[in-house]
Amino acid sequence: MGYSAIPSLTDSEEEVIRLLVEVGLKTNEARLLVVFFRGLEPTSRDLERIADLRQPEVSVAITGLSKRRWVCVSSLITANKGRPVKIFKLTQTIDFILDEIKESFSTGHDQKMIMLGRIREIIRS
Repeated sequence: MGYSAIPSLTDSEEEVIRLLVEVGLKTNEARLLVVFFRGLEPTSRDLERIADLRQPEVSVAITGLSKRRWVCVSSLITANKGRPVKIFKLTQTIDFILDEIKESFSTGHDQKMIMLGRIREIIRS
């Protein structure tokens, strides 16, 4: 929580987003996945700031990622009155997620396989 000092997405992260979209993910889901690939456990507000998305866009993308069981949410009750703060985190490893995307391809998608390999290279560098 409190990742407002963390910079927005880098050029290499933008490339990963582009590749994830090309292999079939929705743009906003790809943007959030890249934030999670940083190893963060952000709040909804943190996701908005880092991924440069509006709150409704974050909610829709989180729903999609949750349906795939890649992300889970927990509530943090603060000392202040009001709603608890939701904290999000990946429930699967990056490799598991990329393998699951890979398995969703039908045969003959060699270019998508190359893109997934490139994503792995960028994430690890």
